[in-house]
Amino acid sequence: MIFKDCLKLIAALLLGALAVVTASAHSEGATSLPLRVPDTVWRPLEQRWDKGLQTQLNQALQKEQLWQTLLDQGKMAVGLVDLTDPELPRFARVNGNTMMYAASLPKLAILLAAYQGLADGSLTETPQLRADLIEMIRRSDNFAASQVVARIGLTKIERLILEPPYRFYDAKKGGGIWLGSSFGRGGPQNPEPLKDLLQAATVNQVCRFYYLLAYGRLINPESSRQMLKILAFPDLHDKFVSVLEGKVPGNYLYRKSGDFRIWQSDSILVWDKTWRRYILAAMVEHPQGEQILRKLVPLVEQILRPHRSVHDSGAR
Repeated sequence: MIFKDCLKLIAALLLGALAVVTASAHSEGATSLPLRVPDTVWRPLEQRWDKGLQTQLNQALQKEQLWQTLLDQGKMAVGLVDLTDPELPRFARVNGNTMMYAASLPKLAILLAAYQGLADGSLTETPQLRADLIEMIRRSDNFAASQVVARIGLTKIERLILEPPYRFYDAKKGGGIWLGSSFGRGGPQNPEPLKDLLQAATVNQVCRFYYLLAYGRLINPESSRQMLKILAFPDLHDKFVSVLEGKVPGNYLYRKSGDFRIWQSDSILVWDKTWRRYILAAMVEHPQGEQILRKLVPLVEQILRPHRSVHDSGAR
């Protein structure tokens, strides 16, 4: 009897330890990037559209007359994903499928293609490749971008964004992320078919890029983790970052922006230890685009802040 009781006690202790480990792993998966959620609760971004969040975003944007005019003219687009609850993300967008010139924002496609090449063995990981990727993303260096494109091939990048499983560009849905040329001088050019743009994006597809990345679904969780590392610590202190960098450490800001003349675009995944957990993407065609994007961040945070948990209000 004593022996059997000892076996029962040991079994109970083992089960208890396993439960603690499992709970800890689940908790870590819900609080660190890339996120891990059960397949039973996973949904594509378009299925996470939320009526309440959409109403709040619409009302907030309408408060600025210039913004409303630009939105009506198709010269401004905004996408927002609330990640407060990783198992129940919420998505809203205005002009989500309106494709606009996006300057350097489509360098996201180069980053994805590079890690796809590393995953399938068609590209070799070297210190120079990593350095070029960091320069291309954090400082938006065009020469570094052209070097990476030369290693991969523009055609391969285009095929990756057009075909399953990603389809980051779909002409039937207004277009999407498009890279039709290298960022160096000369070389082949292949404008996208809808608006004849060489570098383009929609906020729907940009939000979707970060959404898949946040959940470890770009290539695989490890590749997603490595891409997040490249996107962290943004070194251009403008637009979204100019507002956030005093509040959120650089290692919690994952960002790519673009600008050329009157075209301004920015995209960011914010994953702080407190309540700031969201994806924001926006594009503006206007001389005041930089200022508009700066003002957009506090407006969005006013929408999201009431949804924070009381447990998240403490200091980092």
